[in-house]
Amino acid sequence: MTSKALESLSSCPFEVQGRILSASNATLHCTLETGAPIVYKPQRGERPLWDFPDGTLTGREVASFEIDQALGFGLIPPTVWREDGPAGPGMCQLWVDEDDHARLVDVTPPSEVPKGWLQVLRATDGLGNPVALVHADDYRLRQMAILDAVINNGDRKGGHVITDVDGGVWGVDHGVTLSVEPKLRTVLWGWAGESIPDDLLTAVAGLEARLHEGMPEVERWLDDWEVSELKSRARELLDSGRFPLPSDDWPAIPWPVF
Repeated sequence: MTSKALESLSSCPFEVQGRILSASNATLHCTLETGAPIVYKPQRGERPLWDFPDGTLTGREVASFEIDQALGFGLIPPTVWREDGPAGPGMCQLWVDEDDHARLVDVTPPSEVPKGWLQVLRATDGLGNPVALVHADDYRLRQMAILDAVINNGDRKGGHVITDVDGGVWGVDHGVTLSVEPKLRTVLWGWAGESIPDDLLTAVAGLEARLHEGMPEVERWLDDWEVSELKSRARELLDSGRFPLPSDDWPAIPWPVF
């Protein structure tokens, strides 16, 4: 599915159907000539950020997809770069239809946390009622937590974890990733400090080896320092063998969480 989707994404003409207004950067809902829905983020629609070089966010989405593929997780929908978009060069990604009733991240009263789910934090809502940020103890989310640690994801909101109508799990919106500064902000802290399963360490080791051999599909979107720090993050995970812990030096959870 991925190879066929990538082929269509890379070559098929597409038309804009509308704009997703909730997104902070220009995010367009489009349809390929084949009828498949996609997300298109033109580079010129990026909102400047003080801590990322201008015009690099859409490329980071493509780099994150390539890293996910190298890890063998398959958590990011097929993603490509298109030079010929109707609003100029940008990222195109296969659209995922979400099952709103199958979320794996939630905010719930502490007394209603689903059995087996992991609690990330407790707080109060706008009315002063206690609530808990929780997520499922799902192996695919463990993979996502490792992916986020590798790519230094600064914005893993609950709404960026999607369960599709067939039960598949996907991560979306990876523009603020791969910085040289520590920026890991995520709702997936349920395994913080725990040992990383051996198969996930093997995946990280495979990525590290490929990075040292050279990955032009990733290096195209990053500067030399960013590539060096990517290698360092992979090595740090292998050396520690544990899921990262939240830092006291920057916010550990994105806001809003959805």
